Amino acid sequence: MLDQIHLLAAVTVLGVLEQAYFFLQVIYARRSFGISPPKISGPPEFERIFRAQVNSSEYFPIFLALLWQAGLFFHQGLAAALGLLYLYGRYCYFVGYKASSSERLAPMYFSTGILWILIATSALGILHSLLSHYLGLNILQLLTA
Repeated sequence: MLDQIHLLAAVTVLGVLEQAYFFLQVIYARRSFGISPPKISGPPEFERIFRAQVNSSEYFPIFLALLWQAGLFFHQGLAAALGLLYLYGRYCYFVGYKASSSERLAPMYFSTGILWILIATSALGILHSLLSHYLGLNILQLLTA
């Protein structure tokens, strides 16, 4: 079984490390700008870093759920590759937002597009599993016939 999820697990660990990096960037920014918790406002440079981290954290559970569903029900390799692309997009989003609020847009659209692909592959995989289990239909055989 582990050989069926090792890529998903690896991408999950990379995602957690990326989140930790974003958290550390906020801590460093707090120290640099002298902003103690629970304050969340300050110079625009701090607020952009803070918002980039918060936005990335808000999407992380959605990403994880879709990564694992797509990997378990559709294809582990494709889901892992999409997961790496998503993490790369979020990193570019963070770096872009840190520089300027307008620099976040292209990476945000890119990572959102990856999430939509993960939604589609998850839905197709789950639909295939349900139809196969409950109705005995194999979508793949029907499509290739």
